[in-house]
This record gives sequence, structure tokens and C-alpha cells, in this order.
Amino acid sequence: MPYRRLPNTDNARIRALKTAIEKCSNTDFRELAVDMKTLQEAKNVLSRFERLYNQYQQSFDTQVKANILFQQKAKNARMYLSHFVQVLYMCIIRSEIKTDHLKLYGLENQHMIVPDFSTNELLLEWGEKIITGEESRIRKGGVPIFNPTIAKVKVMFSLFKEGYQTQKIHQKATMRLQNQVTEAREIVDNIIFDIWEQVERTNKDLPLLERLEKNREYGVVYYYRKGETIEE
Repeated sequence: MPYRRLPNTDNARIRALKTAIEKCSNTDFRELAVDMKTLQEAKNVLSRFERLYNQYQQSFDTQVKANILFQQKAKNARMYLSHFVQVLYMCIIRSEIKTDHLKLYGLENQHMIVPDFSTNELLLEWGEKIITGEESRIRKGGVPIFNPTIAKVKVMFSLFKEGYQTQKIHQKATMRLQNQVTEAREIVDNIIFDIWEQVERTNKDLPLLERLEKNREYGVVYYYRKGETIEE
């Protein structure tokens, strides 16, 4: 005997509800296998769930597209900050800048090694320190570092920082919608289960093949166990 299983994807949930609603719409109310109260509830649930699902997909797509641009901004910021620190170290090696000035950048304990910029959070932290340090040194009369200048580094870092904040907003919006979709799934599954229960009760006295076919018209999905045949 085949067994039924509730949909396990959101598209399948939407498809199951649409199938049942469409079947009811094309059937004389005296022959319906689903009561009117459940049918109306299914329509309301479908409308809300489909809207939430579409909003989530749009938000997720926007986040993914924005992330492609953001990753390039992050790459540029890392490259410019890394180059700047390397030039700073070279200036210290050539005695053009005093070793003590490394404290201005927070680099005094880095042993002349470029800081770890591998994560966005570390990039934010070090970017602020390095830009602030160079600006502080210049205010004290120090000669600005060139190629790259701190102005160019600051532009790249600002673009990264702006993109980082934008991504956080996208992620927050997507997560909020994802949580709403997750919460709504239980309601959707319950209404689908209710519909399928009513359909199977209505058709329980029909021959197996006819019963399965009638039930499938309302969107009931059946699966066969390995080695199982329809005759069983």
C-alpha cells in the first residue's frame, strides 16, 4: 500500500494547496471532498504564504546580487590597506618613519607583519586604526605616505564600510522574512494535512486504484516503498 508524505519544500507546499483549491473550484459543491470552511482557510493560508515566500525570495536575491558587488569592495579595501602597511614598514626600515610611530596605527606588536584582514570584522577594525594612525602622524608633521596615499585607502575603505553596512541590512531583512516563512510552514502543513485527511475519508470506500486517482486530483502525493507494487 503506498503511503503519503507531506510536501517538504515551499514550492511543493504552494503547489499542493493550489491543486486542492483548483480541484474544489472545478467541482460541484455537493461532490466536494473538502468542506467549505477548510477550503476558505486554505485560500487565505495560500495567499499569505505565497506572498511571504515571494518576498523572501526577492530579498534573498537582492542580498546575493549586492554581495557580489560587496566582495569586490572588500577585496579592494584589503589590497589597499595591505599595500599601505607594507609601504609603511618599508619607510620604517629605511628610517624615514620612526619605529615608535607604529603605536599610532596599533601595529607596535605586529613584528612588521601585515595584520590579519581575512574577515570583514578584522578589516573594519584594522582599517579604522590604520587610517586614524596615518592622519594622526600627518597632523604631527609627518610626511604623508604615497603609493597608495591614505586618501586613496580611505576611499576604498569607505566603500567597503558602506557595503558592509548595506549587507547587514539585507541580511537582517532576509532573516526576518525567512523566520516568517518558517513559522508559516506549520500552518500550511496543518491545512494540507486536514485537506488530505478529508479527501481520503471521502474516498475510502472506492477501489484502490480509483481511490488513489481521486485523491491525487486534490494534490495528495503518494510514494511506494522499495519493491512495492500498485497491486499491493
